[in-house]
Amino acid sequence: MGTELKMTAADLAAFLTREFPQVDGAFSIESLTDAELRVRMHITEAHLRPGGTVSGPSMFALADVAVYVAVLARLGPVALAVTTNCSIDFMRKPVSGADLIATTRILKMGQSLAVGDVLIYSDGQDAPVARASLTYAIPPRRT
Repeated sequence: MGTELKMTAADLAAFLTREFPQVDGAFSIESLTDAELRVRMHITEAHLRPGGTVSGPSMFALADVAVYVAVLARLGPVALAVTTNCSIDFMRKPVSGADLIATTRILKMGQSLAVGDVLIYSDGQDAPVARASLTYAIPPRRT
């Protein structure tokens, strides 16, 4: 990938807990390597639409959090990185009530922009339920 990791999965989890207490317990970082980050979204009744499917906004939130922490893993704890673009394709209905897993790759890590790709799966299923591409603006680095 070309950019070394500056934070571990444990560092990222602690950062989310500290900086975003409103989502504490909603996400967990399952693994982090140079090539990929896996984030689990713990699905609750609040994420479901009538009929038991996970809502699109919930899947967007998972994709957004996954790319955000993948970017932070490479930048360090810089809370001001922000989403500038997102495109998401909903491909199939998630398994009712199952957690969602995001596998995330950073495709480009530049000075001012980062681009990531996310596949979202229902826990235990082989076929993705959604695919997202996100771009993040990186705040200027102070020297």
